[in-house]
Amino acid sequence: MTSHRDALDALDRARQTSSLNPPTVQDQPNAAPPPRHRVVLDTDAANEADDQFAIVHALLSPTLDVRGVVAAHFGLRRSTTSLADSRAEIDRLLALLGDTTTRVVDGAETWIPDEATPIDCEGARLIIEEAMSEDAPLSVLVLGPLSTVASALLLEPRLVERDLTVIWIGGPPYDGVLGRTGGDAGIEFNLSNDIAAANVVLGSGVRVIQVPESTYRMCSVGYHELQEKIGEAGELGAYLVRQLIEWNDRWNPSAIERRSLGDSPAVGLVLNAGGGVIRRRPAPRFTDDGALALGLAGRTVDVVETFDTRYLFEDMFAKIRAFAASS
Repeated sequence: MTSHRDALDALDRARQTSSLNPPTVQDQPNAAPPPRHRVVLDTDAANEADDQFAIVHALLSPTLDVRGVVAAHFGLRRSTTSLADSRAEIDRLLALLGDTTTRVVDGAETWIPDEATPIDCEGARLIIEEAMSEDAPLSVLVLGPLSTVASALLLEPRLVERDLTVIWIGGPPYDGVLGRTGGDAGIEFNLSNDIAAANVVLGSGVRVIQVPESTYRMCSVGYHELQEKIGEAGELGAYLVRQLIEWNDRWNPSAIERRSLGDSPAVGLVLNAGGGVIRRRPAPRFTDDGALALGLAGRTVDVVETFDTRYLFEDMFAKIRAFAASS
């Protein structure tokens, strides 16, 4: 007669070999430390006050291997030297971090002329170099317009065959969700600075994870929270808080005591890939006025609908405090 213990052992063996319970990579211990995540940051760092937090978070995260930071333009509405402004802000942040080794290059100086014409620049060449040099995954975190990534794809079409993911902060909401003010607030800002580039990237076949306006605007922090969390965390923490308040005072049309750190989910999606609710959709095209239109058949985009901001911001704040304590 089969004992109760024998029956349980037999059931366990059946479960382990069943097609309903296939083995996964997590069923075996790592033979060596797992590789860090290779990333390139593409940032219009002087455009607002949130890129700074995302850049610092990425550079302070030990599991991220930041292969370079690309300075991006942000159009002409706020500055006629937007690319140079972004480069200067990146350099300022690296100085506050004491970082003399991270590679910094210039991206496309302006929007691409049309969907067939790239802007050859150091940033596009960096993306091509990193994507083509190794078989390991590469994520390009785009915190502004897609000009440089589109240029890279046009210069080197084989990028779509590589293990490359573009994480883009930008674009309008889906499914009739209203934008910033619940009315006609114009084209989403990052999209507005290069609609042609967005169409190139979303239509290319490369994997795109998009964080649209309706998601990134749910990432607000308040002045008092920032001051409490990092206001006294050395020169870096004080600068991050100060520049955010100064930006609001300069550009916001009414009194305000908070800001969306809307670029931070790009970093969070690499640090915590399971931390968002993501819906795969047919990739759209964008019309000249920034609206959604029917895209190429077979192209998809992974749209982030929500992200775990509790984890995201507490992790970032803790790393900034730890950096200050160790400096």
